[in-house]
Amino acid sequence: MTPEFIIIILGILFILLGLSTAIKPNGKPLGLVNTNLGIALGIIGILLIIYGGFSYGTIIPPGQMETVVVESKKPVEYPVTSIQVTSPLQADSVKCRILTMGVYPEGHDKDIWVLLKPSDERYYPQSDDTNTSFKHNGEWQVITRFGGDKGEAFDVVIYETDSATSEFFSNTIADWKAVESYPGLEPEEIPAGAREVDRITVFLEENCRGVF
Repeated sequence: MTPEFIIIILGILFILLGLSTAIKPNGKPLGLVNTNLGIALGIIGILLIIYGGFSYGTIIPPGQMETVVVESKKPVEYPVTSIQVTSPLQADSVKCRILTMGVYPEGHDKDIWVLLKPSDERYYPQSDDTNTSFKHNGEWQVITRFGGDKGEAFDVVIYETDSATSEFFSNTIADWKAVESYPGLEPEEIPAGAREVDRITVFLEENCRGVF
């Protein structure tokens, strides 16, 4: 039994002792503690539960709020015959968390993935809850998170992939999250089912190391 769990149990006991002052069977108080002490014990009990809960993890404080930034956009080149990136633009200075956006041609049936390549020369698949980029009515987008120093250059690499490669990227992200370690992929680890369709270079407008 952990110390935090013991603190929570003590808090519950103190609250019960405090509540006992209000229990009056046959019109007579139980007499376990007097009213003033009962109130004090109840307050202490609540504080102990709050402290123990935060320490033990039963009460989860709100996480850091992320904001999505849409960087500069360029006009779509019509007719759309291939996957295009419309935001961010080549050589843009970008925030830590942005939407990478673009368009795709009618009838395109492959998944679209964004991978970041920072100065360590490894590749980092980007995803939100859907893992693959969201596609709808000829437009696609994916939340893109940067982690590096101000001014650091990142290649934003766009791939179209088959289902097996999408599954590989999704499983890779899940495995990294499970151990809270993000080592990146070596170029030779990227499956043959991923075909690079575009690549731009951007620079971090601010320090993003350790933000996510």
